[in-house]
Amino acid sequence: MALNTTVNHQPFLLSINRHREGEIKNVFPGVHVTPCFLDPETGIWVLYARFEAGTQMPKHFHTGTVHFYTTAGAWNYVEYPDDVQTEGSYLYEPGGSVHTFSSREGTEGFMVVHGANVNFDENDNYMNIMDAGWIEQMLQEVAKATGQAVPRYVRPGGGARFSA
Repeated sequence: MALNTTVNHQPFLLSINRHREGEIKNVFPGVHVTPCFLDPETGIWVLYARFEAGTQMPKHFHTGTVHFYTTAGAWNYVEYPDDVQTEGSYLYEPGGSVHTFSSREGTEGFMVVHGANVNFDENDNYMNIMDAGWIEQMLQEVAKATGQAVPRYVRPGGGARFSA
């Protein structure tokens, strides 16, 4: 194979700019999301999210790993009040971890998630499963219901099929 031969030729780069693409406001109350990469087949999702001051998300269990890079503000998990994540913080979360996101002052950052969040209410009752497919559907529904545009994002794959 020649050096200039590629397995997946790209006629253009799969690149987005969150400032140009925009975000979907209030996907959840006080949570604004720019989807970057959603792959329902592999279960990988990458989002840029802005959380307003006072936001608390449901307690959740991770089926896979999470990488979270904080770009502004501060947040912590309720279960770890002394481990506040601030601008410039990178957090790795192993699969099987359980915690509750909270931001008193507001925050924003990038998250790369492998798998799903299994969400629970304040009494530890099962609520739902949040994975790449569910997020894609939710973003489209919220955008349509509120008259917002869905920002462009990378969506690989396209369904299972036989090779040629």
